[in-house]
Amino acid sequence: MPTLKTFSLGGVHPPANKLTGTLPIRDLPPPSTVTIPVSQHIGKPAELVVERGTELLVGSLLAKASGFISAPVHSSVSGKVKKIDTVVDAQGHRRQAVVIAVDGDEWDESIDTSPALVEEVPVDREAIVKRIADSGIVGAGGATFPTAVKFTIPEGRSVDTLIINGVECEPYLTADHRVMLEQVDELIVGTRILMHAAGTGRAIIGIENNKPDAIELLQERIRAKAKDGMIPEGFITVLALKEQYPQGGEKQLIEAATGREVPSGKLPLDVNCVVANVSTTVAVYQAVQKNRPFIERVVTVTGKQLVANGGGGNFRVRIGTPVSALVEAAGGLPERTAKIVMGGPMTGRAIPSLDVPITKGSGGLILLDESEARRLTVTSCIRCARCVGVCPMGLEPYLLEKLVQHERFEDAEREGIMDCIECGSCNYTCPSNRPLLDWIRLGKAKVGELRRARMRGHQ
Repeated sequence: MPTLKTFSLGGVHPPANKLTGTLPIRDLPPPSTVTIPVSQHIGKPAELVVERGTELLVGSLLAKASGFISAPVHSSVSGKVKKIDTVVDAQGHRRQAVVIAVDGDEWDESIDTSPALVEEVPVDREAIVKRIADSGIVGAGGATFPTAVKFTIPEGRSVDTLIINGVECEPYLTADHRVMLEQVDELIVGTRILMHAAGTGRAIIGIENNKPDAIELLQERIRAKAKDGMIPEGFITVLALKEQYPQGGEKQLIEAATGREVPSGKLPLDVNCVVANVSTTVAVYQAVQKNRPFIERVVTVTGKQLVANGGGGNFRVRIGTPVSALVEAAGGLPERTAKIVMGGPMTGRAIPSLDVPITKGSGGLILLDESEARRLTVTSCIRCARCVGVCPMGLEPYLLEKLVQHERFEDAEREGIMDCIECGSCNYTCPSNRPLLDWIRLGKAKVGELRRARMRGHQ
């Protein structure tokens, strides 16, 4: 058996805990009220186009994009705007949001709600990218970068490889796994659409080897479509990857799949690649072929105690649904729950309330009990350099922590702090339980402020 590919630098092997990987996706009905944040993406917040009392259908525009790096927001339900308010998001910040009182489930007539697969890919590349932009699609893997921006290829640049990210390397999360199994044909058409948008004849779907059923199913369907003449032979390949965290990082996945290294400060496009998450790719299919905006997503609800009690699962939910509705559908809050993490345990953050709404980047909810959630005692750094050894970006996390603590932000910038992908490998491996990533995140925010101040000074 050939050696499985992976990235070359750093990485860790936390327990997978894929407790819900065999549980099919369940559709969660719309709740009585949804709260839809106006900004669910990296970039400029969208601009509201509705007001209190506005009547809405599923798919109605709530807020339009306010710049190139921005994304519109649509109603995931039918009903009436109850109020425009500021609400607490998953990170504890107050954000502007549209609160909608749900009345039935009436969809905009322009949206194709039939289950029929539409395989013929549109010819016009610019029209595809515009449809992706107008549908508010962003990276569903958690990064929430507007997808249309990635596929707006500048003049003089080219893409020779599209990489579809089916890695889902975060422990516990299984939403993308289930999407690959249950929406495989939509995923393949979505891949073809993105290949056409990027102008490339080569796509690689990268999946870690702990999902053999997804690997086998995709290979089987791709072979069948090639045999039927739907796609050329070798047009789309499935690559089984070694299980290693954080393989789902763009730069790590590009290296594993192609052997190319994205230089510091550069983008995948600089090595002629573009990367899209599995759930993002399915959303592209729905937008381009069905005129359906990004209004729902699959979310994993999991936790050792929850699953042991017969609960947990993968749920297709409307954007804006409160966390409380998912927890209830998944079996309720176990007695000793001490913390709920939105996202994965390595990169996610504890939410402040069950009222927090699901957004486009919400891939999972992990219910942790007291023993799992407690903070371990922080002790002095012992200079073991384990954090250096596991950093997939070749950084020195212990040094970055000290520089930020002493407010030496320009030195931290020179040491490459902005290259940090916030994977949490340093935290995971530190024997002194130091909150390295917390300090590095603070430092990145401060360096970002410095860079913006410099740009203003040059204007």
